[in-house]
Amino acid sequence: MINQHLAQKQRLKILPQQIQLLNFFHLNTLELEQRIQQEIEDNPLLEDQKNDFETDVEKFNKDSVQDYQDWEEFVYDDIPDYKAEYGNFLHNDKLPERPITNSFDYRSSLKDQFKLISEDAAEIELAEFIIDSLNDCGLMEQSLEDLAEDISFKHNKWIEPDSLLDALQKIQSLEPVGIAARSIKECLLIQLHRLNTKRPDVRTAIKLLEEHFTDLHHRNMDKIKAHLKIDEEELKIVLTLIASLKMRPVCELQEGVNTNQNILPDFIITRNGESIEVQLYRQRSESLCINSSWREMAENNAKMTTDKSAMQYIKNKLQSAQWFIHAVQQREGTMMKIMKSMVQLQYDYFMTGDINLLKPMILKNVAEMVGVDISTVSRITCNKYAESPFGLLLLKDLFTEGIANEKGQVISNRVIQSAIAEVIQSEDKHNPYTDQQLVKILSQRGFSVARRTVAKYREQLQIPVSHVRGLWA
Repeated sequence: MINQHLAQKQRLKILPQQIQLLNFFHLNTLELEQRIQQEIEDNPLLEDQKNDFETDVEKFNKDSVQDYQDWEEFVYDDIPDYKAEYGNFLHNDKLPERPITNSFDYRSSLKDQFKLISEDAAEIELAEFIIDSLNDCGLMEQSLEDLAEDISFKHNKWIEPDSLLDALQKIQSLEPVGIAARSIKECLLIQLHRLNTKRPDVRTAIKLLEEHFTDLHHRNMDKIKAHLKIDEEELKIVLTLIASLKMRPVCELQEGVNTNQNILPDFIITRNGESIEVQLYRQRSESLCINSSWREMAENNAKMTTDKSAMQYIKNKLQSAQWFIHAVQQREGTMMKIMKSMVQLQYDYFMTGDINLLKPMILKNVAEMVGVDISTVSRITCNKYAESPFGLLLLKDLFTEGIANEKGQVISNRVIQSAIAEVIQSEDKHNPYTDQQLVKILSQRGFSVARRTVAKYREQLQIPVSHVRGLWA
């Protein structure tokens, strides 16, 4: 039997345009440029106007190619040779600031070495995946099980972890020594096994690392001497040998000048007396417009043609271009509102650049001040930078939680992290402070924090525990 039921429900539905707008908020300056270029290629009605002044400047640029140049003027010029060195294959405006140097890529070298010792295509494929998964220091941070799962998902076939072990062992036999080690302990053992294992100090060092690495980590020297049956002088010789080994197999092979990863800021913050000015690094909404010739042609064809599909196509493209320009304008307006509110909340910090003046601030504070949702603030500040008088700032670093000090004032946890780093920097390297000692020192400075909080901030600063710092000293 067929029945009909009427029901009344309330649903929250997000329009596709709203979802695209939220994705717009997440883009940084470089990603927005790529998105605009892609939209211009897809939509003929969208146009990016160029500044006429810049066109005139380029027209009279003395570096541009001239129609005629006298031989004497060409030969007896005063241009240094280093400026014309790359003239055959680089544009004049994009000449390098320094001579180009060859940079060492250890991964390519490992792949070439592996092809010399193995002819199995499947094994070479596994080895190249393992090599690409190594970190910048040449160590393997993933376990074989996780690596096997990644390979299986990529190639759509199940790979057993045991099949990776053979390829890994062959990689570890390559140069530089210690490459593809899964831990510092394994890296040291690989280097020791490459030495003459008949030497007594090498044999003792291998036994020490295999059986007493944890004791060495905790500096239990008496226990090590008792188990290995060696005296103080012999232990000193073994530790000197271990200290001469490399803990990171690739760190010493990085030659040449490392290319700086240029970051395009999204905001420019300047100080003008007692006021702080905020502006966008590149405002794109002013140069985007609807192509007038295409619009006129579309209007004329709409009156003359009877093809509904063509008319609908032009109508959709026109609406898409109008929405795109509006989305860019709304993005820039929202970015300016959020950035100005952040500068207002952190006025003292932006005036001086002193990290100790950074106030606790969370996304909710900015969202309530601007009148937008917390997720909007999160998208606007994600992966975006601001250029300030005291350097480039990641906006996410300005959001910190607060901890009350002895006077009852709420201070930022970045201030406590800075204090911890300062104390550890000035400590006795051979007798470093423990976390409990750091708690007492911070308490004397007016910061009342627990030991686990100190341990958490120390790990966030990537500072090892006291006995490891003492071992490195």
